[in-house]
Amino acid sequence: MPVPSPYADRLSRLPIERHEVQVRGGTTAYWVYGPADAATTIVAVHGFRGEHHGLEPVLAYLPEVRVIAPDLPGFGETSPLPGRTHNLDEYAGWLQDFASVVAPGAVILGHSFGSIVASAAVAGGLETPKLVLINPIGAPALEGPKGVMTRLAVFYYDLGAKLPEKLGTTLLRNKLIVRVMSVTMAKTKSPSLRRFIHNQHDTYFSDFADRDVLRDAFVASVSHDVRAFAPKIDMPTLLIAAQKDDITPIEAERTLATLFTNAELVEIADVGHLIHYETPAEAAGAVRQFLRIPVGRGQ
Repeated sequence: MPVPSPYADRLSRLPIERHEVQVRGGTTAYWVYGPADAATTIVAVHGFRGEHHGLEPVLAYLPEVRVIAPDLPGFGETSPLPGRTHNLDEYAGWLQDFASVVAPGAVILGHSFGSIVASAAVAGGLETPKLVLINPIGAPALEGPKGVMTRLAVFYYDLGAKLPEKLGTTLLRNKLIVRVMSVTMAKTKSPSLRRFIHNQHDTYFSDFADRDVLRDAFVASVSHDVRAFAPKIDMPTLLIAAQKDDITPIEAERTLATLFTNAELVEIADVGHLIHYETPAEAAGAVRQFLRIPVGRGQ
């Protein structure tokens, strides 16, 4: 049963259009939010197992910005890339090609796994005036405060890949496991917001094409982090980090910021890896200040 979004009213004021484009042999679905004549355009890349809906609460607080939000290949409504392994090189190449065709010169934004994809693409030559990373993966997931949980996740995805296909896929879409993950990451004390977060994960977290794509993407997400790409990125970069993130501790985010040539770190208190759900107004405010977007009347 759908749970009302606390951000629905703001989001309803935005024009939203769905489009498709052919990238690397596959069909990429993407959504365009905001005015077509906006002075600023952002390409926003969601995290692992999610899809474009996850970033909508942040976009709701950026009504003056044109935001292009694709579903990653193999997730949501974007098809897998035919004949390709969905590793980090492939995702980074996909983002380079997608942005070059749909929004050349746009600001690039990535959340969680999307922060790795975005950083790899920019370090590999994707042109952008500025880079924004929300909940950046700034250290190996296996070394984070929930390293034991990550190792259990490795076992879970390995098992899902090795079981007979139907059984493995059922395991990977198991609602109880999705709920445990959601409960673990949510830090808010608001019952209504927690219900919304859990409903979002129930609705979208298992919207992947098949278990092979999911396994490839998971391996990419735990085998890389932003540190490897930070020294190669020289454009202004904004890191929006959570002080209670269970995946990358805030101390590691502070260290990550020093690896960039030109980076600014904004820390948000009392939130974990779900900044985009729990504190989207704060995240959007940081983006607005970083991109020097004036606050519109009534916003």
